[in-house]
Amino acid sequence: MAAPLPELEQNLQTSLDSSLLVDILHKTILHPLCVKYPPSTKYRRCFLTELIKKHESTAAEPLDELYDALADILNAEESTRCYKSYLLPTGGCVTLSESVAIISGGTTGLVTWDAALHLAEWAIENSAVFSNRTVLELGSGIGFTGIAICKTCNPKTYIFSDHHHGVLQQLAENICLNGFVLEPETTQRIQTETGGQEAEATNYQNPKLIVAELDWGSVTGKQLLDLQPDVIIAADVVYDPEITLALIAMLQNLSTSRGDRNPPEVYIASTIRNPDTYCLFQAELDKVGIRWQIIPAASNSTFLYDVQPNVTILQLFI
Repeated sequence: MAAPLPELEQNLQTSLDSSLLVDILHKTILHPLCVKYPPSTKYRRCFLTELIKKHESTAAEPLDELYDALADILNAEESTRCYKSYLLPTGGCVTLSESVAIISGGTTGLVTWDAALHLAEWAIENSAVFSNRTVLELGSGIGFTGIAICKTCNPKTYIFSDHHHGVLQQLAENICLNGFVLEPETTQRIQTETGGQEAEATNYQNPKLIVAELDWGSVTGKQLLDLQPDVIIAADVVYDPEITLALIAMLQNLSTSRGDRNPPEVYIASTIRNPDTYCLFQAELDKVGIRWQIIPAASNSTFLYDVQPNVTILQLFI
């Protein structure tokens, strides 16, 4: 088990040789996963610069390997894309190709948002909700939550959905990057360019995976009927009043299209950036008769956050 950060920093300060620094270097920047799927050039440069500062404040001898690694990164070209890898508590990881910019290609859907991490943490602790069931994710973005659930919760079928074409293309690429195979009709409809990358080896049962283009404002009852999910999830989709109303209308449509089948369980994770928008969402749910309740977040924090966000998970009863 890794040492807590304050203890690690203290050990760095008191170390008389470079063995601890070499260990840190090979578990971060020079880790095989990081070498194969590198984070952004800026992130790696900042990390190494900070590590060098800490090393130079000690009595240890200079470490050539550390400066060589920094030189390689300083010579690397900046890119609009990078990789981020998220370690799972069950072993393995989720690796995603992401945009380095929050807004790219006219959308915010090409990065992973905090509510997606929180929803995945909750799902991992409540895997029975998803096990051997059909799951529909609304606004999947580039796929973090869904891929994490598919690797840890054993769903029978997982339907990723989004509307932006660039997001759908990146989503399909990330699914394949993590060792999954999309249904043939999905890969025919959404062309992916994997750049010759080899999919990671997997040791989990592969569910049936589908990527669907889903426009909440124009989706038909038949399209929803064809999906027939047991569970619906979404993360960071409550951020605009107009989109919120379309989401609620679609959930009503989905409820009425299920016929005699039981309604799906619905879980919506939201980062509360604008309290007025979030209160509007709750008020509109009340107005159309959709009951809701706040459910407890995951008891353990699995993923790292720069700042702990204000995230709430609602269960809706449609």
